Amino acid sequence: MKSANFQRFNIKSFLLHALDEQGITHPTDIQERLIPAIRNGRDVIGQSQTGTGKTLAFLLPIVDRIAVEKQVVQAVITAPTRELAGQIYSELERLLAHCPENEQIQARLLVGGTDRARMIEKLKQAPHIVVGTPGRIADLIEEQALHVYTAEMLVVDEADQMLDMGFIADVDKVASRMAEQLQMMVFSATIPENLQPFLKKYMNDPRHVHVQPKNVTAAKIEHRIVPLRHRDKLQLVTDLAKALNPFLAIVFTNTKEQAEEVAGAMIEAGLNVERLHGGLQPRQRKQVMKQVVELKVQYLVATDLAARGIDIKGVSHIINYSLPKDLDFYVHRVGRTARAGADGIALTIFEPSDEQAIQKLIKRGISFTYFDYKKGEWQQLEKAPLGVPGKRKPAKGSAATSTSTGKAIAKPKKVKPGYKKKARMKKEQEERRQRKINRRK
Repeated sequence: MKSANFQRFNIKSFLLHALDEQGITHPTDIQERLIPAIRNGRDVIGQSQTGTGKTLAFLLPIVDRIAVEKQVVQAVITAPTRELAGQIYSELERLLAHCPENEQIQARLLVGGTDRARMIEKLKQAPHIVVGTPGRIADLIEEQALHVYTAEMLVVDEADQMLDMGFIADVDKVASRMAEQLQMMVFSATIPENLQPFLKKYMNDPRHVHVQPKNVTAAKIEHRIVPLRHRDKLQLVTDLAKALNPFLAIVFTNTKEQAEEVAGAMIEAGLNVERLHGGLQPRQRKQVMKQVVELKVQYLVATDLAARGIDIKGVSHIINYSLPKDLDFYVHRVGRTARAGADGIALTIFEPSDEQAIQKLIKRGISFTYFDYKKGEWQQLEKAPLGVPGKRKPAKGSAATSTSTGKAIAKPKKVKPGYKKKARMKKEQEERRQRKINRRK
């Protein structure tokens, strides 16, 4: 059995068969450290980035602990978006497909944008596990269509995003209606200070596991910077998208208005584009994700809604139309590509106002290469574009290929005011003087 490494957790044999079928052979760091604690009923906090295997870290021990003979809700799993809840539910279904016929575990997905009456009808037979968004679950509890007082396990996935989106109050409502001896499992990329009161209210001496990624971003991502200069930004992003000719690219914007504008310009240029943002109706978002999963789309223009937790396979390129205000989201964005050992390119359109953000990313250990795209050709720049900190010398004989690498050097911490400007002016004066000398010669 390929999944023999999971046997030491003493989980049920059908779960091992499910892992075998998916080709999952070794536990990840977070699974190794949290599965035993969750099986033992302990509260846990799993702090890790996307792609660390945290979903299986809670699904495997939860499914293992379900008492099939009790036809009541035993576990509630919450996620901040319908897409992420749907993704968790799909992963759960892959595990439950291997349940023995006489021990079938029932699960239900409870999210908005679906037929409410039909959902309530299905809940007349209580499922063992509920997966959904906190708002919809809280509503169904309020209507007494869903009874969770028997449930002793609660998962809060992407807790920091729950906080940002104002959903912690709904999670609180759900938790307060669950069993008194409640085991809470919280998973999040960050643990903000504002989240602490909620954690202290429900958690008892939690096991806190913080999995630091070996690299800030995947090792096989090339981070490119392309200066906007004095060009039209919509035209440039369209030209870059065409030039990359990706298998699948996600173009990230900061607002839904920006996403609409960028998608419109790219569609006008004849590109195969879809958009994904919070302004779309649930049905539209579902259709877009279906198109993306079925590889019917080459470019997805999205806000950061698509950057957290959602697993979009086959993304070869990321284009940052705008850098995110919260730079943690840069890591989440580029984490959509170069997954499972594949290569990826993350390209950022740079404006002078982005200088500080780029400096911070460099300090986090991200190395940038500098390119421009002119007259239908990629040009690797010998030095950082105007305003970008650091300087880069290309390797001898290097060409502008997707495998080029290089490090940007952060500027010294202490510089005199106007130092860069004066140095640049002095250099330009020297270059002009040298040109005059050469002409005279």
